[in-house]
Amino acid sequence: MPPRRNTRSNDSDQEAQQNPPPTAKPPEFKGSADPVEAKAWLKEIEKAFALIEVTEEKKTEYASYFLKSEASYWWETSRAMEPEGLITWGRFTELFLERYFPDYMRDQMELKFLELKQGNMTVPQYETKFTELSRFVPTYVDTEKKKAKRFQQGLRSWIRSKLAILELDTYAAVV
Repeated sequence: MPPRRNTRSNDSDQEAQQNPPPTAKPPEFKGSADPVEAKAWLKEIEKAFALIEVTEEKKTEYASYFLKSEASYWWETSRAMEPEGLITWGRFTELFLERYFPDYMRDQMELKFLELKQGNMTVPQYETKFTELSRFVPTYVDTEKKKAKRFQQGLRSWIRSKLAILELDTYAAVV
């Protein structure tokens, strides 16, 4: 009698080849004076956490691996100043944002957002700038109605007056 093949093992091997486990390689962060770059890096790291299912306990360790150059030196110093034990992801992001996106920069970004007007920009250019800046002031755009209203307020007056007649209250409808 010929040896019996284990088809279950072969099926799972074949499935693993067709559907390999997800991998993520977020960008490295070398330290930057640009708060947009710092926030973008955090967002990419968090997307990687979700994709490869990084546990809460491993998030700081995983993220710190992608800190290079000045950012790596900053982290070594910051970690040494923290009490012994696990530095949570929440604490890491707090320290990271204090260093690379401090309060005065957040205030500047908020002011830029609040003062944003379409001016000489096309509507798509204005929308791009609006979207970029709105990431830093979520309380102003945390509902569709608030987002739509804020966007309309920055449009040229003749466009704004035409939209006001329509009484649009979702961002998608306004754009």
